[in-house]
Amino acid sequence: MTKKPAYELKPIEEVFMVWDVLTPDERQFVKNNYTVHHFKKNELIQSEGEISTHMMILAAGKAKVYKDGIGSRTQIIRMLKPGENFGYRAIIANEPNSTNVAAFEASTVYMLKADLFLSILRHNIAVCYRFLEELASDLAVSDARTVNLTQKHIRGRLAEALLFLRKRYGVEEDGATVNIYLSREDLANLSNMTTSNAIRTLSNFTNEHIIAVDGRKIKIIDEDKLRKISKMG
Repeated sequence: MTKKPAYELKPIEEVFMVWDVLTPDERQFVKNNYTVHHFKKNELIQSEGEISTHMMILAAGKAKVYKDGIGSRTQIIRMLKPGENFGYRAIIANEPNSTNVAAFEASTVYMLKADLFLSILRHNIAVCYRFLEELASDLAVSDARTVNLTQKHIRGRLAEALLFLRKRYGVEEDGATVNIYLSREDLANLSNMTTSNAIRTLSNFTNEHIIAVDGRKIKIIDEDKLRKISKMG
């Protein structure tokens, strides 16, 4: 973990997605027991195979959920933005973490011990239902990504990844530059392709005036064409 960041943090009541259904006593309980942890860019937050000791909330920054595969290949499963929870699935299932989580940039995580989290779930049906909704939503997204990553061609997969990042993190003030700067390797791992294929396809999209690339900055010039490529696969 790193030192306290320069950016201003939102209080837990503004980022914990179940705050509105907690009782007054539960809110005070969470305030008294959660801890704040700061992570540097690329620092590991959660490790695959370890026992999950805390339910976590990304308070600031961006993070990736990923698995290490065969031959040191990495597959990015999900991308996290502030206000999203992680680490709780393994707690509920009473099993080790099935994924790694690492910070894309300097990030802050609020943590609540597993036993305290489970206590709230057992005593508050509304909180339990909210987490069931989140798990169901994540499963639907995972199902769709599995089909897309296995059936679409390289161009379709990369186009979908760029549109996903735009929707997930928004754009900068110019209205076109995606508001996250990924390395070519991370972009490849998100799109289920080799880094060389990601670089080549980005170059092709640039030559076709679909995007403009400046280092890690990607500006979407022709969103309609990008959507067509994604849809056609």
